[in-house]
Parts: sequence; C-alpha cells; structure tokens
Amino acid sequence: MDVSFLGGPLPQRGIGVVAPFDFALDRELWRWVPDDVSLHLTRTPFVPVEVSLDLARLVSEHETLREAVRALTAISPEVVAYACTSGSFVGGVAGERAMSAAMCQAGEIPALTTSGALLAALRELGAARVAVVTPYTKSVTDALEEYLREAGVQVCGRSYLGLTREIWRVPYRDVVAMAREAVAEGPDALFISCTNLPTYDVIPQLEAELRMPVISANQVTMWSALRSIGKEAVGPYQALLDPVARRGPAAMTPEGGGGPEVALTADPPPLFPDEEG
Repeated sequence: MDVSFLGGPLPQRGIGVVAPFDFALDRELWRWVPDDVSLHLTRTPFVPVEVSLDLARLVSEHETLREAVRALTAISPEVVAYACTSGSFVGGVAGERAMSAAMCQAGEIPALTTSGALLAALRELGAARVAVVTPYTKSVTDALEEYLREAGVQVCGRSYLGLTREIWRVPYRDVVAMAREAVAEGPDALFISCTNLPTYDVIPQLEAELRMPVISANQVTMWSALRSIGKEAVGPYQALLDPVARRGPAAMTPEGGGGPEVALTADPPPLFPDEEG
C-alpha cells in the first residue's frame, strides 16, 4: 500500500536530559512537553549510595556530566538539562554555575540545571520568600535552604520526609500534608523539591487551596528548558506556566490575608474527593 500521502513524521525539537541513575519519573517530565518536542534522557552511572549529600556530590561530578552530555550530542538536542535538585544545589550557587558551564562546554549547546531553573522561576514569579517541601533527610534539606539563602531567597517554612530511597513512591497525599505544614508563615510561593517526587497533578490543587504559586523540581526544569528553545511548557492551572492561573487562585492571599480575592478561573477538580478545599 502506498503511504506516501502521509508525509511526516512531523519535525521534532529536541531537549536532552541528564538524570541520576535512580530517576523513575520519565513519564512525568513528558507531561509538561508539547507534542512537537522530544525528550532524550540519559542517566548517570549507578553508585551504591542512598539519597544523601554524598550521593548528590557523586551524581554531579563534572566528568560524569560531561560524558552524559557528549552521549546526548549524537542526537543533536538544542539544550541539555540536568534534572536533579540536590545534585545541582549541593555545591552552592557557584557550584551550580560551574556545572552548567561544564555541560555547556562538553556539548557546545546551552545547558541548565534544576536548581538554576528554580531561581529563574522564583524571579519570574517575583517570590522573595519561599516555603520548601522535600522528601530528603534534614542534612539535604538544610543544604537546599543554604543554597536559596545564598541566592537571596528567604526560606520561611519547610517540611521534609527524611527518605533515603524510593522517593518516587511517595503518594500525593503526603506531598499535600507537607505543603500545608510548610506554608504556615505565609510565603510568596511554595517549592516542592526533588525530581524523583511526583508533583504534576498536585500543583494546581495546592495552588487553589493555598492561594499561592506552587512550583516543583520537574516543573521548573521543563519550563526553563522549553523556554530556552522558545517553547512553552504544558501545565493547565499552574501559575508558573499559565498566566490566567497566575491571576486567579494562585494570586490570592491566604485566608484572612486581606488581599484581593477575584478568581478568573475555576478551581480544578479535587484530587481527593473525600477532602474539602
């Protein structure tokens, strides 16, 4: 049968992604990506270390990143992103910049990291005070706070799980519970850390409840990578990505805050039908 009339396949833009060896959320990354963009993922070599500051340092060594980027250049992505929050904040602001520079040099293409994308997203939202939610241990969470403070961002609340393995199995209910605890002091935004922590569906729910922008590690990584090639991430009801959402529930002050409360969009359907709000 002659199928020449089909033409195609349609041209695809390419984003390279370097992820830690235990990254389990490939499908979640794809949910932020428009149909005419492809993700090309590679992983760092396995090391027998649990999630910790030691692991963060091991999976972010410059030579490891260079080798991963060189492998990706065979398929000519337009940008490469290092999708690991702890691995990109463990060396502080200077360490993050050095990682991006090493990847850029290795592939001769633009490069970014999750932690660098986080700072860009906070600037985009005008958020100077942030609460953080992490699945990490205390020491890793402390390192995230130090990175944000070094970048001029005030951390005014936090909640963490203390996990050292299988973070991708954390249910949305646990993320919601941590978020509610972390925002007691009324931050400008909430950041949910770790690219191995599922967040896509919970972001609009939390924004509707907490009345503030909610951003996550995978979200800011995809937002920044796509923006660098002139594309927009796909994320209905997510304030970072959807200007209408930013003017709606996420722009409202918390209950009792006295700010304007004019929602321009309907709240998304609840994730948990047995809960109100």
